[in-house]
Amino acid sequence: ALSGRDMIGIAFTGSGKTLSFSLPAILLAMEQEVKMPFQRGEGPYSVVLCPSRELARQTFDTVQEYVGVLQKGGAPKLNTVLCMGGVDMREQLRECNNIMHIAVCTPGRLIDMLTKKKFSLHVCRFFCMDEADRMIDLGFEEDIRTIFSFFSGQRQTVLYSATMPTKIRDFAQSALVDPITVNVGRAGAASLDVVQEVEYVRPEAKIVYLLECLQKTPPPVMIFSEKKSDVDDIHEFLLQKGSFQCARACVKAFEGEGVTGGKRGGERKDGREGWGGGKRGKERESG
Repeated sequence: ALSGRDMIGIAFTGSGKTLSFSLPAILLAMEQEVKMPFQRGEGPYSVVLCPSRELARQTFDTVQEYVGVLQKGGAPKLNTVLCMGGVDMREQLRECNNIMHIAVCTPGRLIDMLTKKKFSLHVCRFFCMDEADRMIDLGFEEDIRTIFSFFSGQRQTVLYSATMPTKIRDFAQSALVDPITVNVGRAGAASLDVVQEVEYVRPEAKIVYLLECLQKTPPPVMIFSEKKSDVDDIHEFLLQKGSFQCARACVKAFEGEGVTGGKRGGERKDGREGWGGGKRGKERESG
């Protein structure tokens, strides 16, 4: 990515993908800031596009951390902006009216901001799509192509994905220019650092079996569910069991909040931060 070439990065979760695209985004923006300081309302020079609010928040926090460390070492200050749904747009507009070096966005909010001309991509020269396979699966391909139409100059485009199905390969061929492909491991392969166990359970017995598993598993525990409604059902069931079995050691695993797309940004953030900070024993998410 530092060479300026369009790139396809294929690697499993936890392999360092965020670092590999954050550093080029930061260094390129820093180079421009040194050559000619950004003015108020100018930017962003680098944009990172994420499929979900949770990933956007996580990426934003990581970039902020890197920028802070570099600034302490004497590097120029860089402003990073988070643009995603579920957050008051007025707050984001205030940030966008300042200098923007790097923007971390979700597709819907980015298109909204661009359409309303709250900021532009005229000076953007680095565009990254993280978890592109998930973005395409969620139906964001047309949104991404719409975002491309707002670019007015040459850009470097990098695409990161854990898998490389035909749909992603076709999209990359049409969206990137003579890209190089970097593989860390085999595309779609599971991480060797994660132990995976599969249990076949009747649908009607799943939630009871889940309780049995939690009783044998020390917190923290993260539970993923396909549907938002299932997250709420699981949440309610575990809270009920926790309240009636508060003498059991595993009750702490029941103190959590569901994190779904139907919740407001603040509620989702509270659920994430509570789980990560040890306030709750587990987090349950849906797409």
